[in-house]
Amino acid sequence: MEPLLCFPDPPGPELAKALDTAGYSFTAVADVDAVRELEPTEGWSGAIVSAIESPEAALALCRALRQRETPVAPVLLVVGADQLRTLDSHKELFDDFTLAGVMQDEIETRLGHLLWRTGRGKQHDVIAYGPLALNLETYQAVVAGRLLDLTFMEYELLRFLAAHPGKVFTREVLLARVWGYEYFGGARTVDVHIRRLRAKLGEENAHLIETVRSVGYRFGTARWSP
Repeated sequence: MEPLLCFPDPPGPELAKALDTAGYSFTAVADVDAVRELEPTEGWSGAIVSAIESPEAALALCRALRQRETPVAPVLLVVGADQLRTLDSHKELFDDFTLAGVMQDEIETRLGHLLWRTGRGKQHDVIAYGPLALNLETYQAVVAGRLLDLTFMEYELLRFLAAHPGKVFTREVLLARVWGYEYFGGARTVDVHIRRLRAKLGEENAHLIETVRSVGYRFGTARWSP
């Protein structure tokens, strides 16, 4: 795997530790000139750009990466909570983002998913649907760049549903498939976990789990309709 381009140089300690812990090789660059001078023979496998230290310089670098004859992709942008409101006006400059402060837990899932989508780097087992991504190796789930704090059974329920988008499952089937055939809890267990999942997904993403009246639950949109 070719190294990731990392900005700035030197990277902040949180970013460097997150990349090292996730097992990614990276080369830090200070500017566009360094991108060309240090570029590997086979090109960069992707870029992770921190906008914490210098937002303007970070966005300028992202723009330059997009405008190259062979654009660098994917680009993961690291931002602070106070920068979220401005992301929409620059969304063409990056492929995904992560918040500083949760990088240690989130970066492997977000970056791994981006590299998986482009056929580069380590091939993680990832389930992705819209803003949701689940790393099946690390048992992590993120939605819209935010790490979800899930219990084991919440994760297992979300994983099962997300692995079958558009398919409706009764409560009894979910009990059997997620909790196991030897589990003797009632259907209320499923309802409680669904409520908790929707709350953790947040109001803007709770619709990912749909209630199908008199039947059960469905994740995502049905692939066809009568």
